[in-house]
Amino acid sequence: MSWISDHLLALNATLVLVAVFLLPALESSVFLGFLIPGETAVVIGGVTAYNGHTQLWQVLACAVAGAIIGDSVGYAVGKRWGDTLLGRLPQRLIKPAHVRQSKELIRRLGGRAVFAGRFAAALRALVPGLCGVSEMPYRRFLFWNVLGGAVWATGFVLLGYFAGAGWHRVEHYASVASWIFVGVILLAVAGLVLLKRRAEKRAEAWLDEPAADEVTENV
Repeated sequence: MSWISDHLLALNATLVLVAVFLLPALESSVFLGFLIPGETAVVIGGVTAYNGHTQLWQVLACAVAGAIIGDSVGYAVGKRWGDTLLGRLPQRLIKPAHVRQSKELIRRLGGRAVFAGRFAAALRALVPGLCGVSEMPYRRFLFWNVLGGAVWATGFVLLGYFAGAGWHRVEHYASVASWIFVGVILLAVAGLVLLKRRAEKRAEAWLDEPAADEVTENV
């Protein structure tokens, strides 16, 4: 993504702000987060504020607005056309396993999945639309969307701002951290599924015990 970062740094202040708003918005609005570098744009926006090329408050406002509006559009798109779009996207971009894992995350965490999904590109591309597909109430979605979008955008803008000239290293670590976060979330979901299955088996065994006792008594 370094060439994208270099291009963003070369833009004038107005276009930087447009990119800081537009790229995070597109990232989660149309299931294309694997292609659109929203996270990179937000970090670079913070770097331009550090360099005095833009105002920090403007970058923050654009990043937060882009994140929240993008997720809201993603929710609406998912509610109306989600299954159709997911079925038409190449599997090399969005694997069926990613879709299943994201749906499982939403079922387990509810609105908290919106907040958690904001912090990993693999989930940012899927969670808003899948919330729409799953018909999560929009009020619940909006609350967690605003919270997650504000925390994510502010955090990554400030990351770029305080990194300053060392933004290359920060960008790399941010990307790695996102994938680690995805792994932790998926492991947690897998653990919950396993625990639930074990609990269900124990409950079934417990329910079968009286029947077995009855047969013994009758004999």
